[in-house]
Amino acid sequence: MADPLNAARIRANLGEVRERIAAAAASAGRSADEVRVLAAVKYVPADQLGVLADAGIRLVGENRAQDLVQKVALHPGRFEWHFIGQLQSRKVKLIAPHVTLIHSVASDSALRELGRHAPPGLEVLIEVNVAREPAKAGVEPERLDELIERCPVPVAGLMTMPPLGEDNRRWFAALRELAAVRGLRELSMGTSQDYEAAVAEGATIVRIGTTIYR
Repeated sequence: MADPLNAARIRANLGEVRERIAAAAASAGRSADEVRVLAAVKYVPADQLGVLADAGIRLVGENRAQDLVQKVALHPGRFEWHFIGQLQSRKVKLIAPHVTLIHSVASDSALRELGRHAPPGLEVLIEVNVAREPAKAGVEPERLDELIERCPVPVAGLMTMPPLGEDNRRWFAALRELAAVRGLRELSMGTSQDYEAAVAEGATIVRIGTTIYR
């Protein structure tokens, strides 16, 4: 991120995102209050995170374990942190103490490490590869119950990263259906490119990056 962040611009962009969320939610018969905006901060330097707080952002998500630890240490108590990147089992010990939600649990090894290192209050989402893309992380839908049953911490819901460049509404609908039959409350789906479609299909968390910072 080459240019310094500007709190007024971020606040305006965030307001536009929330207006679009409200419209998408209303068209689906939902309340916008059901949807949380998570600011993805992978490309935000640690020393600029304070600008996000000044703009009214409280929920943030980081993709990289070491960056998460550094950013939390520099801004204690200013944000609620989620981990949204691909979860490597050897990084669980670093991540778990600093976040309230991990979005990307998808392996047996991650389950083992969560059993060893998860603090009280931590919840997770199971990442589901609803489109069955061979190169993409996430469990196939038929393995979902197995992971939920064996997860040593509470499973709050599901997450997906659908194919790039497609109309992803069908994949968001598929994830919603998987969550509904299992009584799971959280759906992390939708990014800057497709968050309105995700909201229309039931997203409770949308992960927004470039649209907020541009």
